[in-house]
Amino acid sequence: MSAENHVETGPHRDHGHDGHGHDHAPTSFGRAFAIGVGLNTAFVAIEAGYGIASGSMALVADAGHNLGDVLGLLVAWGASVLVARPPSERFTYGLKSSSILAALINAALLWIALGAILIETLRRLADPQPVPGGTVMAVAAVGIVVNTVTALLFMRGRKGDLNVRGAFLHMAADAAVSAGVVVAGLAIAKTGAAWIDPVTSLAIVAIIGWGSWGLLRDSVKLGLLGVPEGIEPPEVRAWLAALPGVTAVHDLHIWPMSTTETAFTAHLVMPAGHPGDVFLHNVAHELEHRFGIGHPTIQVETEADCALHPEHVV
Repeated sequence: MSAENHVETGPHRDHGHDGHGHDHAPTSFGRAFAIGVGLNTAFVAIEAGYGIASGSMALVADAGHNLGDVLGLLVAWGASVLVARPPSERFTYGLKSSSILAALINAALLWIALGAILIETLRRLADPQPVPGGTVMAVAAVGIVVNTVTALLFMRGRKGDLNVRGAFLHMAADAAVSAGVVVAGLAIAKTGAAWIDPVTSLAIVAIIGWGSWGLLRDSVKLGLLGVPEGIEPPEVRAWLAALPGVTAVHDLHIWPMSTTETAFTAHLVMPAGHPGDVFLHNVAHELEHRFGIGHPTIQVETEADCALHPEHVV
């Protein structure tokens, strides 16, 4: 079969058709991870210590939740380091997909933490325990500051990288939990009603569960090599089919290489034959800027070629 393949675009390739170089490497959040892990590890130790000293299971449970988030940050940080490693003969794309694994682990950790909190909440609803409102408020207030600062470190990358989004949601969720604990502590201190604590926790679990469902769904989708969010295959196919000289498009595949990079392959049927490298370079440029596809591979076929394999033409 006569064919011409277009080599993927990226920072390691120079395309002279438009003079633009596009760096697909994810932004480094190493400093943000280091600060986040340090702050949250210190807070976990403080919160657990005060929880044990005061007899507050709410603080102890929240410390356990925060410990899970520290582990989640460490997983995401490790993935960000692996993603930056260069390709090898065995891993020709490098270890970019480790960021997808990290997003899946982070989503799982978040839901496991929610499950643990829900179980504790239901137990407390059945048997409310007196809680020292002042201590709970003070420690939780520190948690709001720590978690908000950490979340802000990841805020600018939450839309472009699912792995960073997971870290952001973890910290934002913790800040919400701490805020709820402060409110519950204040209400308990004012009224002495022990049931306020578990009811507040139940509301927080519902809010975090609703907000984090998208992270879990998107993580599973990327893990199954589903088309990344924001890219519509029918639109891509229609755009390719409308290109000058193209009569059919087949074997079109779009999949994530990582949480920030997308790969693409397609066969274009062009009866007049190969249109030249400039055409392919321009198509690659437009695929990136129109659809966010940065690693395309395109094969050009004549009608005679396709007649040999008619079952592939769509």
